Amino acid sequence: MAKKRSLNPTAGKRAMERAFQSAKARYAEAGVDVEVGIRILARIPVSIHCWQGDDVGGFESAAGALGGGLAVTGNYPGKARNPGELRADLERALSLIPGRHRLNLHACYGEFGGKRVDRDEIEPSHFEGWIQWARSQRLGLDFNPTCFAHPKAADGLTLSHPDRAIRRFWVDHCRRSREIGAVIGRTLASPCVTNVWVPDGYKDTPADRRSARERLLGSLDAVFQKKLSPRHNLDAVEGKLFGIGAESCTVGSHEFYLGYAITRGKLLCLDSGHFHPTEGIADKISSVLQFIPRILLHVSRGVRWDSDHVVTLNDDLLAIAREIIVNGYIDRVHLGLDYFDASINRIAAWVIGTRNLQRALLAALLEPPGIKAAEARGDLTARLALQEEARTLPLGAIWDRFCDLNDVPVGERWLSEVKRYESTVLCSRS
Repeated sequence: MAKKRSLNPTAGKRAMERAFQSAKARYAEAGVDVEVGIRILARIPVSIHCWQGDDVGGFESAAGALGGGLAVTGNYPGKARNPGELRADLERALSLIPGRHRLNLHACYGEFGGKRVDRDEIEPSHFEGWIQWARSQRLGLDFNPTCFAHPKAADGLTLSHPDRAIRRFWVDHCRRSREIGAVIGRTLASPCVTNVWVPDGYKDTPADRRSARERLLGSLDAVFQKKLSPRHNLDAVEGKLFGIGAESCTVGSHEFYLGYAITRGKLLCLDSGHFHPTEGIADKISSVLQFIPRILLHVSRGVRWDSDHVVTLNDDLLAIAREIIVNGYIDRVHLGLDYFDASINRIAAWVIGTRNLQRALLAALLEPPGIKAAEARGDLTARLALQEEARTLPLGAIWDRFCDLNDVPVGERWLSEVKRYESTVLCSRS
């Protein structure tokens, strides 16, 4: 693992310490103990998505075009071409991100030794390299079946396909993915969240939505027929509003999967890019958690549509983090990232998005308790006033302290590390 760099005891470090002490005192005036917030943040893992590192390519010997509403924009140099390069890039990114996290792995990233292994034939042995690497890095692993970029998904239908043989193929793939997830969770002694997302939908208005959804329902029940220990594997299902080529009907809609998760006891995955462009997922969190014990979040940033932009510290992200923290949902929400941008340095994309999610969580952890107290006593004037005052509290100084405590670069200093890696490693890749 790449060595993390700490700040030298310079005038800059002394200035940072003075800024932290000043910020700590300001937060204390608002009733906030920043040391408690820092300790809690250190315990919150983020599942970092492997597919940012190679533009959702994977390592199958004959992968097809993405399809299913998925598209990657850009051709920045230095894309990972094999598992070794991808793991090295992840290690570099992790060395610049504070805290201890997880890796989210797609089935197409197995190591198949140059052999053609179809997706209904994948086995735990194909992911042994990832499992051992995760153990060496002290990371948890999550998993996803890959139900796209395959000839049997070329028409945009998988688990809801009218052809029984094609449905069976994808059922077998998802079954094997769950079993791989269970092996991962058991080996690493940390439950693996195995998330099922399929791209099924129609470009133009279908004459029969019902049959497709009945087929999807039957296929999912077949996928989850085998009981797996929740100590090893946690099943999640993920809906979507639409995708390119599925603009008129997405079979696995939010309503479909909400009902499925409630009735079948599964985690519901809410992706912040999978809804209407003006619709945030923060408000949904406390709603769905009234009916299901846990959820999975895929934190992304859609621009105009589900375009999977790098996560920025915007109001949507702050609202998501606040809903989790202030309502005490830390242990009921599994946090993951899901975006892919090939127009910028891919390692930087990981670092920017993950650090922003952590910053949003820290902001929520440091929210003055007077805001909720004002609402509880019916003083809505005070609630609004305190909400607005909280926007300019000195969060940055506390975040810098958190980074320094975790021995990662403070502020924009991480960028020089990425640029150095780009010039010495990434630019040598043809």
